[in-house]
Amino acid sequence: MKKKICVIGSGLGGLSASIRLANKGFEVDLYEQNRTPGGKAGEIKERGYRFDTGPSLLTMPQVLKDLFSDCNENLEDYLKINRLDLICKYFYPDKSIINAYSDVDKFGKEINEKTSDNSESLSKYLNYCKTIYDLAGDLFLTKDLLNISTYINSKALKTLLNIRKIDPFRTMNEANESFFKDKRLIQLFNRYGTYSGSNPYLAPATLNIISHVEYNQGSYIPEDGIYGITKALWKLAEKKGVNIFLNQKVEEIILENREAKAIRVNDNTLKYDKIISNVDVNFTFKNLIKNFNSYESKRYSKKRPSFSGLVFYWGIKREFAELETHNILFSSDYRNEFEYLFINKTVPDDPTIYIYISSKLNKNDAPAGKENWFVMVNAPHIHNQNWDAEVKVGRYNIIKKINKFLNIDIEKLIEFEKIMSPVDIQNKTGSYLGSIYGIASNDKFTAFMRQSNKSRSIKNLYFCGGSAHPGGGIPLVILSGKIVSDIIASEYQND
Repeated sequence: MKKKICVIGSGLGGLSASIRLANKGFEVDLYEQNRTPGGKAGEIKERGYRFDTGPSLLTMPQVLKDLFSDCNENLEDYLKINRLDLICKYFYPDKSIINAYSDVDKFGKEINEKTSDNSESLSKYLNYCKTIYDLAGDLFLTKDLLNISTYINSKALKTLLNIRKIDPFRTMNEANESFFKDKRLIQLFNRYGTYSGSNPYLAPATLNIISHVEYNQGSYIPEDGIYGITKALWKLAEKKGVNIFLNQKVEEIILENREAKAIRVNDNTLKYDKIISNVDVNFTFKNLIKNFNSYESKRYSKKRPSFSGLVFYWGIKREFAELETHNILFSSDYRNEFEYLFINKTVPDDPTIYIYISSKLNKNDAPAGKENWFVMVNAPHIHNQNWDAEVKVGRYNIIKKINKFLNIDIEKLIEFEKIMSPVDIQNKTGSYLGSIYGIASNDKFTAFMRQSNKSRSIKNLYFCGGSAHPGGGIPLVILSGKIVSDIIASEYQND
């Protein structure tokens, strides 16, 4: 008789785990509280506009290819992805612009022409980032950290013997200042700390691994937008026999003698052999598990949450040749931005603004002659704020800044608007306090201390997704699903 597995949440991590377990012969039931799959990687389609709701860039595409090939399928039959020539266009308060090209030589030429640094500085920096990846990537991104065999091998020993080379004792900012003189480049590379919801002035320089992934390995986007990944995984899950239940909110994980035994859905109790939560770890412990406190849940709840986001989905009734697919309008005091987020816990007055326009690549994402703007600023996690007021002030400051940078009146061009606040993010995705990335990596070792994929305190309970090991971002949550599936499969092999 097949073992029955329950997966809670159809984010990319949950889909990854479901697909791999079904492919290994398990009976898998996947529950999603919303009417569409994807979690944060969802989409909005209204009035001729289409928006990706969350992630907007794909890195490490091999992770996605491996998921399909491990299931004897070809990714290309489900999804077409293209490498970006220009990763991001950076606008600075002094009116200067730096184009971050995916081709390192081309990016180096841009640095030579527009900054006080040079292509040699970039080359040395990216080699340093590659060293971190080569030493730490396999150990910290692909393995179960609770399994002793993870550490008893030559690769792990090499990493531990070269611990200083993965740079955990400096901050990202300290490391970046050692490679570059131009403050604009330091700010550009510091920004990668935000990919894990962290403060680059506190987060360990190990996170500079992200720059290697984005530049040396390349940045990609599917032809159908990021939601194309969700649709491709959904199609593969159905083909592999995953039982998918939409609009079905799991209300409780039922325990017996510290063992996950069942779930409650619509007042029905359904028994399972294993239960995987693709929901935020804190949300799982606090909302889905009743009357149970463990050292594990208490320890995790004490960690500082990552920041959240405030997102405006705007239908813009003209096109902007001066903007690219990915654009950043930087703040004048980047360090101060993170004090607003983590200390004041308010939306910064002078926020760094991210504008993602997928219609630059796929004209079907907006009506002819118009553009779909995904406009996001970092926002604090929920902490007794008046979010109606925060959204109103945030919107005002965003519009004022866009008008200044682009010399326009953007308000007059907005013909469609939808807003996603931290409260909306929490309600729609189960992200505790609206925190997008689980916990923040704002000290030397938190980046290595995410929730393990197997619960230490509750038998037969597992975790995947952005709040669990190895972390947030499309490739990492897909890897979290692989790690969970490997753990469960190995447990039954050893029985």
